[in-house]
Amino acid sequence: MTQPQFLSVALICVMMGAFLWGKLRYDIVALIALLVGLAIGVVPVSDAFKGFSDDIVIIVGSALVLSAAVARSKLIERALSSISPKLGSTQVQVAVLVAAVAVLSAFIKNIGALAMMLPIAYQLARKSGKSPSIFLMPMAFGSLLGGIVTLVGTSPNVIVARVRQELTGEAFGMFDFTPVGLVIAVVGCAFLTIGYRLLPKDRRGAVSLEAALDIKDYVTEAKVGEKSALAGKTVADLRAIGGGEVEIISIMRSERRLPTPLPDASLKPGDVLLLRGESDGLERVVAEGQLDLVGKGRKEREIAQTGVEPTERVSEAVIAPDSLLVGHTAKYLDLHARHGINVLAISRSGERLTERLRDIRLRSSDVVVVQGAEEVLPETLAELGLLPLADRPVALGSTRRAWVTGTILAGTIAALAFSLAPVPVVFFAAAVLLIAFRALPLRDAYSNVEAPILLMLAALIPISDSLRATGATEVFAAWLAHIGSSLPGWAAVGLMLVAAMAVTPFLNNAATVLVMAPIGAGFATQLGYRPDAFLMAVAIGAACDFLTPIGHQCNTLVMGPGGYRFSDYARLGAPLSMLVVLLAVPAILIFFPLR
Repeated sequence: MTQPQFLSVALICVMMGAFLWGKLRYDIVALIALLVGLAIGVVPVSDAFKGFSDDIVIIVGSALVLSAAVARSKLIERALSSISPKLGSTQVQVAVLVAAVAVLSAFIKNIGALAMMLPIAYQLARKSGKSPSIFLMPMAFGSLLGGIVTLVGTSPNVIVARVRQELTGEAFGMFDFTPVGLVIAVVGCAFLTIGYRLLPKDRRGAVSLEAALDIKDYVTEAKVGEKSALAGKTVADLRAIGGGEVEIISIMRSERRLPTPLPDASLKPGDVLLLRGESDGLERVVAEGQLDLVGKGRKEREIAQTGVEPTERVSEAVIAPDSLLVGHTAKYLDLHARHGINVLAISRSGERLTERLRDIRLRSSDVVVVQGAEEVLPETLAELGLLPLADRPVALGSTRRAWVTGTILAGTIAALAFSLAPVPVVFFAAAVLLIAFRALPLRDAYSNVEAPILLMLAALIPISDSLRATGATEVFAAWLAHIGSSLPGWAAVGLMLVAAMAVTPFLNNAATVLVMAPIGAGFATQLGYRPDAFLMAVAIGAACDFLTPIGHQCNTLVMGPGGYRFSDYARLGAPLSMLVVLLAVPAILIFFPLR
């Protein structure tokens, strides 16, 4: 082994040790390793920053934006609303999520399937009071298992099919991977429904901020329009939409107040409903019931006059002791005419408000949800003595373009399923279109892109490539061929499978196949065997990286939201990897005979 090869291997070993040590954050470790690689010469200066333009960085960043837009639209929550109440236990929830993402991954790119299912996991975690970390890693592993079932599920299958065509003149077909992949996927997913208990229970991801700002009992007003979905329905129907999280305090009908209406009371066009509940529940009732929040009429009149729809922002704020609002009502202050903002909801700690919004006399420490033009809202809040809370998703009063999100989502699935464009192009186009059509505000798009994850990926790509550039991969390949030359056929196939699994964390899965597939084919030829079994072993081994967050973008995608540490992956991934080896070797030999 030459000095550059030794230095490259040593750098990666030290870096992996730092990841496992866990004292420094993963992105800092990767960036330091990149600097060291530059200093010792194993990473050329010209290649140091090529990772920032790599497809994986684009795919992961765009997938996070797509996931945020789907979550904001509530499309998947509506689709699962009928079965969600039946998913009582954690094990059933994990089983449904893992099975769903595995099935999707068989027909579209597994990273895309995972991104589309993440919002459901967040919703289940929030409603059941659990950490998303219980669901996210099993879902990521489920997406990898589903990806090996068909040709299009994962990149290693596509590359192996191309290698086989070069060797034999015929590529693997769409479902040639199915017999072996289906066996592994079914048993692996069954294991995940039990094995999730191996994960640490104290991991917390990004949802912890919402838990810290757990503000309950907002009061808001909404009007039943002529075209409202709730027109002619009952109070019980409204409560069903809110999932029991929203109650009607009173109904204002023709200037007459109907307090505490009964469940069978009907809702009529023109009714003004005084609603109380949490922000998410109120938003769901307003959106699905097609109700008009207070102040919408003023906005529509402005659009009609100017012909321009302003870019609005919704923010939560606390009324400071010296605020101009203290002691006054919203009606008296006429906030929209004087300051250009609407008060959409009010929450008061320790008190259940029953008055209409315009008649509530505001107090210091009240929490209000206000809506105004994005460019002037921060300045207006400061002028009025309102202290903004930390940024978090506040959907109440935000424009939800669910049909736009649904259309772009359907187009993304179709483009991935039929390979209409390269995967990074499809994801990038979806992210840009979601922002351009205002299905996701630009602020939310930036806040949902996990910068530490992207930095880690960008730094690791040139470091991993140093193994190939220095020739270290060829050295390891020669060692492998020497060791396996005297082994029986089943052991040789198992060796290729394990070797591909071992290499994938250091290279990406596509690079692993490019390096290992020719080695596997040559290995088979030396032993007098057909190459199919060895190529299949390489494809499965490269696609099944369950030990680290860096071998596959699905594992990387859930690391930040799940709050996982580097060492957490092996706790669930090591037994799953052993199970895959035990299942894959006999399945490959059955469906792809050596002779």
